[in-house]
Amino acid sequence: MSGPLRRVGLFGGTHGNELSGVLLVRRWLQDGAEIQRAGVQVRPFLTNPRAVEKCTRYIDCDLNRLFDPQHLGKPVVEDIPYEVRRAQEINDIFGPKGSDDAYDLIFDLHNTTSNMGGTLILENSRDDFTIQMVHYIKNALAPEPCPVLLIEHPSLKYATTRSVAKHPLGKYEI
Repeated sequence: MSGPLRRVGLFGGTHGNELSGVLLVRRWLQDGAEIQRAGVQVRPFLTNPRAVEKCTRYIDCDLNRLFDPQHLGKPVVEDIPYEVRRAQEINDIFGPKGSDDAYDLIFDLHNTTSNMGGTLILENSRDDFTIQMVHYIKNALAPEPCPVLLIEHPSLKYATTRSVAKHPLGKYEI
């Protein structure tokens, strides 16, 4: 990473029926004192408010699969799917994806019905900053276990919400 961490996005509600991240983001939006740090802009963000309102995974399509050039570059027309438009808005706010102006880190909070416990999700094993952050989080949570799932694939370009940032990181809870 070049330079210090300046901007962090904390996402909840990417899937509207995964309520842990939603509850945390709502709490931080009301009182963000516990997440603020000197010299770092930390922004809690409810990623899919319509799906959260209906407590459903998504309205038209899975928001967490739309951050690719095909969807981010679609013309905004009246009948564009809600989550495609939302992905473009998120990219405008926290990106643009792949640019020097993108947020330094997006930490996306999810739930799962799988027996994963508190699990960190990484997309790149060569990102020294993210590896160091994972090490810090694991040490901070010790002795509680915190598995790390690496979903790296050399030919894939990830289209997740967190992939907008220079350093994406996901967290799943049961």
